Parts: sequence; structure tokens; C-alpha cells
Amino acid sequence: MDNPIRIIIAEDLPILRQHFCELIENEPDFFLVGEASNGKDAVSLADNLGADVVLMDIEMEIKNDGIIAAKEIRSRHPEIRIVFLTIHEDDETVFEAFDAGAVDYILKTLPNNEIISGIRAAYRGNSAIRPEVASKIRQEFSRIRQNENQIIQVMNLVGQLTTSEREILRLLLQGLKISAIAKQRSVEETTIKSQINIILKKFNKKRTKEIIKLINELKIGYIF
Repeated sequence: MDNPIRIIIAEDLPILRQHFCELIENEPDFFLVGEASNGKDAVSLADNLGADVVLMDIEMEIKNDGIIAAKEIRSRHPEIRIVFLTIHEDDETVFEAFDAGAVDYILKTLPNNEIISGIRAAYRGNSAIRPEVASKIRQEFSRIRQNENQIIQVMNLVGQLTTSEREILRLLLQGLKISAIAKQRSVEETTIKSQINIILKKFNKKRTKEIIKLINELKIGYIF
């Protein structure tokens, strides 16, 4: 073949690295550029020899070694396709992989023919995301949209608070008790309690802890 797909293998376990190297070498349209046992060496190979696809393990010398290396490679060589080859299938790892610029995420337990097909698809730029990964992505986008809607709702509620109510909520977020807030604002505790009740009604909550938890989860405490 005139222009074989140039591939770098990055895998820390020698037996698996050898297996994947042999897998690549047995395909007439593949060319093994080099092999690495850690992320640093994978980056070096990409810098010095170039590649079309890097088949990268996620966990090598250090935690997320492959993800760190992938980000470096993508920043220097955006034309290189990253395919993560891993045993990890948890949501967090999947999203870290795609956030690092992966075009596909292949489990090591998949049959050889699926791994080979995944590499070819990555090279062509039309990787077919498997159903289980696509499902995780849809769930995450759904969660993000829900968060965005919640943020908008909370922002609107905050906009309905008076200056005094916002100040009380800010102090509650800092962990101050009613007595401390009353002292700081030079008013009676009953006044603070009354204002807190109004805040609770506006947020449709029964306890201030619920409001504080919501604001912290949405990471919008900065608006106070």
C-alpha cells in the first residue's frame, strides 16, 4: 500500500504492547511507527516521527498518563487522531478521554477485528461511537442541560431578592449562624429569621441548607 495508516502504540504492559504491535503489523494497510510504554515517550514519538493515529492506554506510569499525553499531542499535532485503548468504562474516564481530544474509546476486551475497524474509522474521521459510550455522552449532555436550566432558574430567583436578602444569603453561604449574621448587621435575630423565611418562600425551600447546597452544586456562589 502506498500510504499506509501510520500508527503509534502506547501501552505500559509489555505483553499487551506486543499484542497490539503484532495486530498492527499484520494489517497490510497499517504501518507501526513506534511503541511507547508511557505518555512522555508517546509524545516524543509523535513529535519526532509523526503519525496518523495514536493508540493510547489511559493508565500508564501515572494516573491518566495517556490523557495528559493525548492533550499534549493534540495541542502540537491537531491532525493526529487519538484512540484510547483501555479497560476503564466508568463515566468519568469516558468523558476525560473525549475531553482530551479522543476520536474513539476502545475497550481492550473487544475482539481484534473491532479494534482494527476502530483504528481505520478514526483515520477516516468517521469513528462510530459504540452504543454504550454514546449513551453515556447523551446522559452527560442531558445533565448539562438540566444544570443550565437550574442555573437560569436560580439566577432569576436571586434577581428577585432584595439587597438585604442577598447579603443574608451571602453570609449563610459563608457558614455564619443567625446570631452571627444578626450581630454583623446590627439587628435582632428575629429580623434575620423573618428575612430568611422570605428567602425560603422565594426559593420554595423548607431549609436554608437546601438553598446553600443547590448554589454550591451549581457553583454560582460567586454571584454573591
